[in-house]
Amino acid sequence: MYTANSIRNVCLLGHSGSGKTALAESLLYMTGVIDRIGKNADGNTVCDYDPEEIRRNISISSALVPLDYKGVRINLLDTPGGFDFSGAVVEALRAADAAIIVCSAKDGITVGFEKAWKYCRERNMPCFIYISKVDEDNSDYNATFNALRERYGNRIAPLVVPIWDGNKKITGIIDVLNKRAYEMQNLKRVEIEVPEGKDEVITEFNDALKESVAETSEELMDKFFGGEDFTYAEMIKGLHSGVLENSMFPVFCGSGMTCLGSLMLMDHIIDLLPNPVEGNYHKATAADGTVEEFVVSPGGVPSAFVFKTVSDQYGKYSYVKVLSGEITSDTTLVNARTGETEKLGRLYSMCGKKATEVKMLTCGDIGAIGKMDKVKTGDTLCDPRKVVSLKGLPYPPTCYSMAISPKTKGQEEKVASGLNRLNEEDPSFTLVNNAETHQMVLSGVGDQHLDVLVSKLKTRFGVDAELSPAKIAYREKIKKTVQAHGRHKKQTGGSGQFGDVWIRFEPQDIQDELIFDVEVVGGAVPKNFNPAVEKGLQEAVLKGPLAGYPMVGLKGVLYDGSYHPVDSNEMAFKLAAILAFKEAMPNAAPTLLEPVGALAVTVPESYVGDVMGDLSKRRGRPLGMTPDADGNTVVEAEVPMAEMSSYAIDLRAMTQARGSFTLEFVRYEEVPKVNQAKIIEEASKEE
Repeated sequence: MYTANSIRNVCLLGHSGSGKTALAESLLYMTGVIDRIGKNADGNTVCDYDPEEIRRNISISSALVPLDYKGVRINLLDTPGGFDFSGAVVEALRAADAAIIVCSAKDGITVGFEKAWKYCRERNMPCFIYISKVDEDNSDYNATFNALRERYGNRIAPLVVPIWDGNKKITGIIDVLNKRAYEMQNLKRVEIEVPEGKDEVITEFNDALKESVAETSEELMDKFFGGEDFTYAEMIKGLHSGVLENSMFPVFCGSGMTCLGSLMLMDHIIDLLPNPVEGNYHKATAADGTVEEFVVSPGGVPSAFVFKTVSDQYGKYSYVKVLSGEITSDTTLVNARTGETEKLGRLYSMCGKKATEVKMLTCGDIGAIGKMDKVKTGDTLCDPRKVVSLKGLPYPPTCYSMAISPKTKGQEEKVASGLNRLNEEDPSFTLVNNAETHQMVLSGVGDQHLDVLVSKLKTRFGVDAELSPAKIAYREKIKKTVQAHGRHKKQTGGSGQFGDVWIRFEPQDIQDELIFDVEVVGGAVPKNFNPAVEKGLQEAVLKGPLAGYPMVGLKGVLYDGSYHPVDSNEMAFKLAAILAFKEAMPNAAPTLLEPVGALAVTVPESYVGDVMGDLSKRRGRPLGMTPDADGNTVVEAEVPMAEMSSYAIDLRAMTQARGSFTLEFVRYEEVPKVNQAKIIEEASKEE
């Protein structure tokens, strides 16, 4: 059983294809969890086990693999690098106490690296940088390292120096701290002599490390300037403090295929990265609404945070990080969100998809609880004596929407229930039933995100669905005051029907509700028929004269009419009002209105020109530009929602995925005349 001091929770971050999953495989192999290294291309890695991940050769969700190394448990969380799956990254960041940002020696600093760096800085999360694929063709360790130094300064501290042969191929590595050299022979680490000419390089980097260590405490600073050497323990303590305070970011390198550098990386994970008690800072809301710091405490009453849910053919697992005390399968905890008491089910240690039952999870450890039907991702499970709620997960806002429908009519219910099940394990998408357009609208982080959901619907729930552009909820309005006469007269065998009205229709400032008024004098229409006239108009405004969209900004005034003492009834007056509406609308200068949104696009300065040019093509009106705290520019504009359906994909292409945006509905505005004909034509086709 591990204590909190002997646990390290570390997530792997980085661009798609940078080698995170390959690094995880090499660490699993070196700790004896697996006996052969899997490859993404072969679909046999421990972390990418979902059928969709195997089919696409990419990570889609975060995966947990525990490693036991030198008496320490390293819980490794492998995350997707694809931006459409950033919801999974958010979950892993909440469970981890530190990160390793993986950066390929072939690609250098990528957008994915920048995003991972930003995630860590926002959370003050200690991190290592690992330069992967150093032994592959076209890799350039020096260029990558120099780019890191140039961008982030002397906080970038190399703890490993590669060894090159005469052909400039990396054959081994030198441990700067211990001044020892290693190479890999048949996936085994072998110590070798430090190559000739490398002593100066090691001394140079070692001195730079000492300088960084000296800055972590006054005592060490005095020793450094006094010309005294640091002991190994002082070096480790100083480096540990520097990493914890984010004043130092150690750099490692290696290869997932040959496992070069993997053992050295784990040695330093143990020595330099924080344990759960030193790690992630939490804030909790108590039952009385006060916010307090949550202290991770092995001696406290039991509490755990649910950071991820897996609900598949293997069953439902709630992944938890134990934040205080310890939990067993018969522990009873309160769900802070619902207030309900939950008796925990079986506990598991997860390694990819493989679940191994365990008796207990201790403070700081990560595992899973089986079959917790009422528990959701983001829930805090606590002891009844201290009920607190930790902040939920900050999922990225959905920015890409499509209508989803079954390929076979009548399976709408199956699509909805399947997506609701998928939403348990991926809360980063939303499904809305739009009553106005009669469509189910699926919103996610990007096109690949929605594509994966459609694939999962088919493979898991056997329902074939397709995506199509979501319809825009247009409105109609009149611009001119008109008067119209409506008469409904019907004579049948028995009593007839007679209703006769004169109604004046007036345009109003836009508001959804119809305004109804009566100016009848002399009892031309008895008062008891007024509600029927209003009801007729309420029904009529649901379908405007141009394209059948609801009418807004309309006032109907009943000012005259006539009735029959025997044949007049409510139905007759309701139908007469509808006839008056139909008679009046074509003569009242009807026009189409479209929803307009407030857009805020955040991009690096160099992309502002492209964004502005693109906005003008979308009929956007720029409102201004402001710099933000990260050195980006926020472009604000108003833009018709009809022009924004593909914006998430287009902005990503335009800015190499460095741009982000928010879009919120603000009001309805008249559609330019040149655009109206096409909308009316499309509506009539659908009719």
